[in-house]
Amino acid sequence: MSKFWSPAIRSLVPYTPGEQPKVLNLIKLNTNENPYPPAPGVEKALQAFDMDRLRLYPDPEASKLKTALAAYHQLDEKQVFLGNGSDEVLALAFMAFFRHDAPLLMPETTYSFYEVYCDLLNINAVRLPLNAQYEIDLDDYAQPNGGIIFANPNAPTGIAISLSKIETLLQHNPDTVVLVDEAYVDFGAESAISLVDRYPNLLVTHTFSKSRSLAGMRIGAAFGQAELIEGLERVKNSFNSYPLDMLAIEAATASVEDDTYFKATCQRIIETREKTAKALSAKGFKVLPSSANFIFVTHPDRDAKEMMQNLRNEKILVRHFTREGINQFLRITIGTDAEMEQLIARL
Repeated sequence: MSKFWSPAIRSLVPYTPGEQPKVLNLIKLNTNENPYPPAPGVEKALQAFDMDRLRLYPDPEASKLKTALAAYHQLDEKQVFLGNGSDEVLALAFMAFFRHDAPLLMPETTYSFYEVYCDLLNINAVRLPLNAQYEIDLDDYAQPNGGIIFANPNAPTGIAISLSKIETLLQHNPDTVVLVDEAYVDFGAESAISLVDRYPNLLVTHTFSKSRSLAGMRIGAAFGQAELIEGLERVKNSFNSYPLDMLAIEAATASVEDDTYFKATCQRIIETREKTAKALSAKGFKVLPSSANFIFVTHPDRDAKEMMQNLRNEKILVRHFTREGINQFLRITIGTDAEMEQLIARL
């Protein structure tokens, strides 16, 4: 610990990203990456890019991508915000909307970056436990708050909340922001973007890292009414005016424009997920119902950490969490059919 660190940093416990090993020939099922390449148009767009343009700054508004996303989701461009991955978008949202005297409400078991943002920004948070079925129970959120955030589908459980329950929550919290993190929504859940025009307190975040196979480009988005988007822009332009580089803008735009490839890829992952869940259930695993590109599994007679290590010895990476309550579960990303067949065989 350095004497030069500020007091807040000394006590901070940073987010731990999933392992990105340098070992070759691994089956990598630990960080929810897409097993399929980006849309073919992405490669064409990057090959056609004029490299001389890289001496210039990118468009701070990423207008080309913003226009494509607004058209895709049938929104106004003023209802779209872009950032350097959804993690940055979320961080800016925490700064813009959740620093109040009243506490931020969030699930106790969810994406662990939320907790890091609260510690970093000194945000008071109340962490509400999942129910006995490992679900987020939105009835628990009927209490005074300075904002609400949850992932839908939730991570690492993969369980989704219905759109009708989210709408009820919005109606009961008109004076605070409800942020729905939809990193995995394209794999079987209902998006709350359809509610944006009706609820000024709703902010929805998306990422290009999962369903659009662009984790290496760092592209995130948020959707909400213009007043919320303006709040995000104010924070962004006080922090980093150029969050998306030119190549990321071109790649993301090409991805949005190929809806056929996007939907086909998502469907392949969904079908592989269901097949894998059925096979693991037959082996005695408890598999939580997933609407994400991963499954969350436990076995009554096997220690999760030991299984994770044994799989690693077989060159298969999965994710194990040490947090109490879920430390006997493994989170397994859905890979190709061939990769999942090898996983099942090794288990």
